[in-house]
Amino acid sequence: MSEIELLRSELESKEGELLALREALSKASSDREQYRALYMQLLERCRLLEKGIVVGKKAERFQGDEEAQLSMRLLGMLLGPDEAEASADEDNLDDALAEELDGDEDDEASTTRPTDACEPRRRRRGRRKLPEALPRVEVEVLPPEVLLEGLENFERIGEVVSETVERRPGAMVVARIVRPKFVRKNAPASESIETQLADETPETPPVVIAPPPDKPIERGLAGPGLLAHTIVLRWGDHMPAHRQEAIHAREGLPLSRQTICSWHQQLADLVEPLVDAMMADAFLSPYVCVDATGVLVQAPEQCQRAHFWVLVAPGRHVLYRFSPRHDSEAVDRLLAGYKGYLVSDAATVYDHLFRDGAVVEVACWAHCRRYFFKALGTEPELARHALGLIRKLFKVEEKLADESRKRRESVRRKLSAPIVDEFFAWCAQQAEVALDGSPLAAALTYATNQKAALRRFLDDGRLPLHNNISERALRREAVGRKNWLFVGSDDGARANTLFVSLLASPDFSPRIGGARQAAVKRLGGRLLDAVDVSREAALVTPGAGARSSCKRDYKAGYAFWVTCA
Repeated sequence: MSEIELLRSELESKEGELLALREALSKASSDREQYRALYMQLLERCRLLEKGIVVGKKAERFQGDEEAQLSMRLLGMLLGPDEAEASADEDNLDDALAEELDGDEDDEASTTRPTDACEPRRRRRGRRKLPEALPRVEVEVLPPEVLLEGLENFERIGEVVSETVERRPGAMVVARIVRPKFVRKNAPASESIETQLADETPETPPVVIAPPPDKPIERGLAGPGLLAHTIVLRWGDHMPAHRQEAIHAREGLPLSRQTICSWHQQLADLVEPLVDAMMADAFLSPYVCVDATGVLVQAPEQCQRAHFWVLVAPGRHVLYRFSPRHDSEAVDRLLAGYKGYLVSDAATVYDHLFRDGAVVEVACWAHCRRYFFKALGTEPELARHALGLIRKLFKVEEKLADESRKRRESVRRKLSAPIVDEFFAWCAQQAEVALDGSPLAAALTYATNQKAALRRFLDDGRLPLHNNISERALRREAVGRKNWLFVGSDDGARANTLFVSLLASPDFSPRIGGARQAAVKRLGGRLLDAVDVSREAALVTPGAGARSSCKRDYKAGYAFWVTCA
């Protein structure tokens, strides 16, 4: 080999090394910029936290390009709906949804639907009418001339009516329960009362008196109305016991917080069988949604961290439970005996439930979206692309909210499945080049690990796209936690979950939810007559044929919610 060939070979090898070094330098420069963006983002967050400013927006809804959306609305008003929709990518999805959902409807129904998709909604003007259910008290105001000269000197030709909302102050009353005693008049005149008492037998008692009315708390001072009022104040309006103590003192009744807590602990034993029956009925649903949040429990030296759990059977129940720890044992106690779909986040405490196939995991697309939302600060373009795809899925589900199961499955196969395929193909492509430890890498890892569970909503039209319903239900405890800060004991947390379950479940029905205090009052006053508590307790672990027996017994115990509305 000549010297020239050796030099040429060495030159080619050097050029290869130089090219590799340039690629490494380019990747290092890209990584440096990403790390710099992460550093600046964390620096800004620390600066805001030092000032006590809440970092970031709580809303995670991806709106896309606001200027582009505004331009599309203007084009829609100027050019018409057909030309404006043709220039937007998401409008293709709108057209496909319209074709799928309107395909089986007649022409008459379609003509009543508005055709201009870009037309802005008209805001209602004027004052909202007052509800007709509110009682009316008529106050007649006469002019001064009529008052001075008398009605006989004037002729009434009309009237002007206006309405003002007023509030009557609440008041406590003492219910004196009088039970008269009676003795028969047809007794011999020679017999005295003492003689009649001496001849008393179970069949013919000489003195007749009505039995005392049942009370929610034996020999208790408070009636069902006052007990229901304190329950709704404490767990419906999130008012701690010490505030209720001040309110009752202002109304003239010295009532200590210890007394209120004692009442609630005794009432918890009364309502627990009913809540257990509600849990058994919730397990008959095809799927349940579960989530948890932290809470502090008072301890001698330092408050201990525990957890509230929520289990939602959509359209039926919202049930709460308490556990000292957030672990698999708490999950087993919460879901003991349940078989079906479980909508939850990707916490490892649920993993053991999915091994035998009795419980099937359904992941939450809102949790997946949250990871990409956090990546907007460092990788805005890539995060926007992922959020745009997820937004299309939510848009499809918004249109399918009132559709049947078969219609949902059909539309999801045609419209949602291609979007899901495109999303996971993009995730696989970006996972090879994403920077380790970055928010984008965490989002891609979460989506890849939960791929099967995230796709499960495509298989069954009953399954939801997200778990937001349980997160919204947990807001009850989160709002209350800001007021009472901690629970006094495990027993107090148990009472909390029982009564919050009773107050939260009727909110699925506005007709029932509006009368929750009356429902709780009816529960305290007449539950013992409506429900066989022993049968309800047996429903906690339903066996064969549990569906029919559970519905029969549950209907008896839960009827008071409906009848009092």
